[in-house]
Amino acid sequence: MERSEFEQMARTWREKALSTCKRYGAGQEEAEDIAQDVMLRLWQMHDELERYRSVEAIATLMAKHLLRNHQRRQPTETLDEAAIVSLSTNPHEQLEMKEDEEWLSQKLKQMPTTQRTLLYLRQVERRSHEEIASLLGIETTSVSTLLARARRTLLEEIRRRNQI
Repeated sequence: MERSEFEQMARTWREKALSTCKRYGAGQEEAEDIAQDVMLRLWQMHDELERYRSVEAIATLMAKHLLRNHQRRQPTETLDEAAIVSLSTNPHEQLEMKEDEEWLSQKLKQMPTTQRTLLYLRQVERRSHEEIASLLGIETTSVSTLLARARRTLLEEIRRRNQI
C-alpha cells in the first residue's frame, strides 16, 4: 500500500480505533494514545495491508488488545477501610464511629506509658511477645501479664462508658 492510499484510509481506521477504545471504557486521552499506537503499527505493516480483507477489523482488534494490555498494566485501586465504611453507613452512624474513635484515642492517651506502648506494639505493629520483650528489655512472661493488665484497664473503661 502506498503512502497516499494509507493517508486516505488512516482517518477511518483511527476513528474505528478511537470508538473501540471508548466502547471498552477508555477515557479520551487513553483512547487517543492507543489509536495513535494502532496507526503506528498499521503503518509499520503497510506493505502487508492489501492482503487483508478488512483493515478496519484489524484496527479494531488491535485497539481492543492494546487497551486491555494497557489496563492490565495499570495498578489496581484499593478502597481503604474508611471509604468502605463511609459508603455503607449513614451520617448518624459515621458520627457515632467518629466519637467512639476520639473517645478511645483519649483513653489510650490517659493510660500509663508502658501499657500504651505494649498495646501499640502488639495490636498495631503485630509484634510477637518475644519481640516486645526484647525491645523493652523485660521478660516474655511479663509481656503477657502487662498486656492482660492493659487490656483489662481498657475493657473496664469501655464498660463504664456503656453503662452511662
